[in-house]
Amino acid sequence: MNAFASRLMLTLLLAPPAFAASTSDLSVKGSITPSACEPLISGGGVVDFGKMSVGSLNADQFTALPNQSLHLSVRCEGSTFFTLNTVDNRAGTSANHDYWHGLGMTPNNEKIGGSSFHLYTPVADGVAARIINSNDGGVSWIPASQLNHLWLTAIARGSNNVPAAVQEFDAEIRLYTHIAPTERLTLLDEVPVDGHATVQLTYL
Repeated sequence: MNAFASRLMLTLLLAPPAFAASTSDLSVKGSITPSACEPLISGGGVVDFGKMSVGSLNADQFTALPNQSLHLSVRCEGSTFFTLNTVDNRAGTSANHDYWHGLGMTPNNEKIGGSSFHLYTPVADGVAARIINSNDGGVSWIPASQLNHLWLTAIARGSNNVPAAVQEFDAEIRLYTHIAPTERLTLLDEVPVDGHATVQLTYL
């Protein structure tokens, strides 16, 4: 126990009792990070597939749209341990796997499809690196390229499957996007594809 805490406790013990007192707690919280990092996505983070006719989509199986790529960069003030993941702002609307990102719903509450994000060609501080994922909150790591809202993503160097400290990071975000079979969808009017996710950086 530090000296300040000891003096404070002594003062409380010697003070005369107060009757009918009311209390309220106050917490002061925050964190001190070794250096600030900023993630940036090219093109404003927008992928636009334009208008798709119903006739161009599969009726009885998912339609894979053309793969799209954006550039992800992270710039830190100094070498920093961090993880990446996403927040699916259309949570619960993926028609694919639960780790895919949703594309919204039709007016009849039908799931339109899903999009999966992967990181390729990672470069850390000018040197080729590797992407690793953890599905247990960072207890263990495996080589993988996923960037999603269920797993943590980190950068590794060499053959070690452990997060590395990085100051400058660059990678390709590749999007795999599928539209649900049209026989599952009510498409009498124009329906927007409305996927939206946030890339989140967390310091280790």
